[in-house]
Amino acid sequence: MEEKRTTYANALIWFGAAVSIAEIYTGTLLAPLGMGAGMAAVVIGHAAGGFLMYLAALIGGRSACGAMESTGLFFGRGGAKFFAALNVLQLIGWTAVMVAGGAISLGLILNPVTGMNNALWCCAIGALIALWIVLDMKNFERVNKVAMAALFILTLTLSFVIFGGGREADAVGGSLEFADAVELSVAMPLSWLPLISDYMRDAEKPGKSAAVSSAIYSIVSCWMYFIGLGAAIYTGGADVAEIMSGAGMGAAGIIIVAFSTVTTTFLDAYSAGISFHVIFKGVKEKAAGIAVCALGTLIAIFADPESYEELLYLISSVFAPMAAVMVADFFLLGGEDRSAQPFSPRNMALWGAGFALYRYLMSAGSPIGATLPVIAATAALTWIVGKCFPRGTRALTR
Repeated sequence: MEEKRTTYANALIWFGAAVSIAEIYTGTLLAPLGMGAGMAAVVIGHAAGGFLMYLAALIGGRSACGAMESTGLFFGRGGAKFFAALNVLQLIGWTAVMVAGGAISLGLILNPVTGMNNALWCCAIGALIALWIVLDMKNFERVNKVAMAALFILTLTLSFVIFGGGREADAVGGSLEFADAVELSVAMPLSWLPLISDYMRDAEKPGKSAAVSSAIYSIVSCWMYFIGLGAAIYTGGADVAEIMSGAGMGAAGIIIVAFSTVTTTFLDAYSAGISFHVIFKGVKEKAAGIAVCALGTLIAIFADPESYEELLYLISSVFAPMAAVMVADFFLLGGEDRSAQPFSPRNMALWGAGFALYRYLMSAGSPIGATLPVIAATAALTWIVGKCFPRGTRALTR
């Protein structure tokens, strides 16, 4: 019998996921709003995204299915493979972005001393992530506890460096609409929607683990955004490694960058392996995860790490309406197991409508961003259609 993961172990995993250089960097993008409005946008975005993250985790926990397997309950076997393929592609992209970002930050701290280049740091980070996958988080829990304790202490130190001293805020150039700031904030927890069920399927207490994991992630992610926001406003810096290096945190900075990159990117590569297994049953999850890690590392060596903003928007446009359909179907309509069907035409059409609405709002503009209205509209439409065509009728099975 497979060993169950404790709520505490899941909390550690999602704490590590939130302590991310990418999240700190995204916080710097909100600086044109100022500290007050920027923090409000972060809290609003994470409250909405974190709640949806919790509901997605709860579905995975109650169904005892991985994230992409659970989509088959709502979209059919073919739908599960469709979303699993999209998930593998976005996770390869995230792996590349995280490895490249970590390598650049490590390079700023260590290249002057070691003479190494960023390509070698990409390889080093990729190797650590692969090792994390091989050892498995459940069998590596002691090391993970030490890593999380170090990250917590060092991130506290970084917070004092940025916010301490009573410095006056600097004027930050550029412009940003409040709705766009909310969009950048909600996009980060939404990027974990296709993953979180992978860690709830073997949870000892699924409901409690879902609540604790989503809450821990949302709170710590807000903290990371605040650090980035404060770094841009109070220090004028946008690169975390430069801030840490300038504050004399060279060794501590190395630990923060290395462990935060590894613990976050591990989740991407490992979940990509689980999704790949949904598409090709004969492929082992760990082997696929290591392959994704290797491919992401190769891309990181040659790709532009700052392109991840567009990746965030693409993730939201695909997975926000997907999650809205699943949540409305499961919690409002009672759900129906469609995993024996090739596709669920109804739910695939509802997802397509949500995806199209997101892309339209991205180009036309919306005073509250695209993600929140798309989630609300797609969930409402799913409920309306479900009430008009109750379960068990021909309209649902054809």
